[in-house]
Amino acid sequence: MRDEGQGCAGIFLAASGAAVAVLSWAPRARVSVDGGFEGMHRDLSVLYVDLPLIAAGGALVPLAAWLLTLRALRRPWLAAVIAAGALALGIWGLLSWWTPYQRPEFTG
Repeated sequence: MRDEGQGCAGIFLAASGAAVAVLSWAPRARVSVDGGFEGMHRDLSVLYVDLPLIAAGGALVPLAAWLLTLRALRRPWLAAVIAAGALALGIWGLLSWWTPYQRPEFTG
């Protein structure tokens, strides 16, 4: 694979990683955006704090794995497999760790 093709593959991995990370994060953030019961618990900070961080992490994790593997092993197909695995592990870690804060519905 030539250098131009490797660069395009890296950009594709970064873009797809950001899209997959945001799409897997969005169902959990929905509660904070719509506000739950009668919109009382709306927290839009997930849109301007968490969303950019999730997108950047989803773009940078597979890109870093791609570049490091490509530099060390010089095999583009192996670098793509390792980048996909790093993205899968990153999303698994995100979904097992991050949960938006939800206040109790009724405080009595």
